[in-house]
This record gives sequence, structure tokens and C-alpha cells, in this order.
Amino acid sequence: MLPKLGILAGGGVLPARLMQACIKAGRPYFVIAIEDQTEPDFLKDHPHTWVRLGAVGKAIDVLKNENVEELVMIGPVNRPSLIALRPDAWVAKRIVKIGFMSLGDDGLLKNLIAELETEGFRIIGPEVVLTELVAEEGVYGSVEPDDIALADIDRGFTVASGLGRLDVGQAVVVQQGLVLAVEAIEGTDAMLSRAGKLHRDGPGGILVKVKKPNQEQRVDLPTIGINTVEQAAAAGLRGIAIQAGHAFIVDREEVVRLADQKRLFITGITINE
Repeated sequence: MLPKLGILAGGGVLPARLMQACIKAGRPYFVIAIEDQTEPDFLKDHPHTWVRLGAVGKAIDVLKNENVEELVMIGPVNRPSLIALRPDAWVAKRIVKIGFMSLGDDGLLKNLIAELETEGFRIIGPEVVLTELVAEEGVYGSVEPDDIALADIDRGFTVASGLGRLDVGQAVVVQQGLVLAVEAIEGTDAMLSRAGKLHRDGPGGILVKVKKPNQEQRVDLPTIGINTVEQAAAAGLRGIAIQAGHAFIVDREEVVRLADQKRLFITGITINE
């Protein structure tokens, strides 16, 4: 019997996919749904409780009462201001310890994981369970990048890796060597909308998504899905490049089918850090 898994669920579809994977594997699980973050429709018929983001102490008590041994953090979480967080005693103690306002997202996640481990939980990465979603090296579908696109991909990985080292974001859009947009707190969709307004004549731009070089490996992997392809096509892009082995493709068959329809390539690239 696999150990009971606690799912700290953020937004998007990935928490639902993880629950389905647990059911398929016959693995017991319990979901901590975060108020104003987790999609309520995904929780029907799944064991869960709702917790506000600043009430980590309550979440820990529930997980221990549920005899959870391993924890996974999955799905994006919008980072609130300190006032909006309304920290409980568990969080408040650690805010003083780690300096909440001085850390970027990755720094906070690393510290949160370290603190959860002191509570006796083993933290695992979602890719341990969702192995079928992990991006592989190579081109998906029938559209392949040309030499100009490959140059833009190389430029994009260089820029995105630099941003990641500063704990800023995971994605950039490059067109003909020019960086049209970089991702920050607004997320990929908003970045793509902005990039579309800066689209230039000639071969379209490329969306590049890469994990931050120093990020905690067990959380926050770059993810693409059907919406990413739709948004990229609407922005006038002609391709998406993601880091093989360190990114998720959700609904892969549908994503590839749509990308082919839009004449947009998707490729997984292995990079040396």
C-alpha cells in the first residue's frame, strides 16, 4: 500500500489530474483546498477540506489527523500581500524567521517545504505521480521549428534562465532575436496578451518556458495546455518550446492536435544548466 498522500491544491487543472492519478493507482489521498485558489468543481466526491492561504497551522492539523505521510504541492497560487494573507500563529512565527516580504516565490516555497518537513511530512514532486505529463525531448506533432525559430529558442532559454536565477518568472517570448515580453507576477496568459500587441512583421515569435535554475524541484514546474496553445496562436506566435524533463504538458493529445491545426510547433528541449 502506497503511503497516504496529502495534496496542497492550488488553481488550474493539475490538482484534479493528480487526484485522478491517485484513484487509478489505488493510492489513498486527502486534499487541502485553498480558498479563492482551488477550483471547487474539481473537488466533488473527493476527500477534502477548505483552508485559507494564511491558515497553514490548520492544514497541518488536518493532515496529521488524516494520517498523511507524503505531501505534494500542485497548481499555481496567487501570492497575496501580507495583510491579505492574515497569517495564523504557525505562519506568523515563520514570517519573522524567514522574512516573508524579502523573498521571491521560489525562496518562499523552499522555506515552506523545509518547515513542512520539520512537521514530519515527506514532500514529493507532482511528477512522481503524474509521470505521463512530463515533457520529453523532441518535436510534438507535424510542425517543426526552422533555423530562425531554433535561434529564437536558444535566445529564449538564455533569457528565461537569467530571469529564473533572479526568481522573477519562467517564460519569455522572443521574435527574430528580440525579446517581446517576459513573465513576472502576471502569469503566462497575460504575458502572451502583451506580446501579441508587440508582434512584428515576418516569422512569428516563440514562447519559451523553463524552470528556474535554482528553484525547488518539487513544486511549480512550467506547464502548458490547450489554453496555452490558443493564447500563443492568438498572439501571432508560431511555436512553443519547453524544457524536457522539467515541464508538464496537460492533455497532450489534444494539445498536439490543436497545435497542428494552428500550424504551431511544440518542442521539448534539453538544456545544460
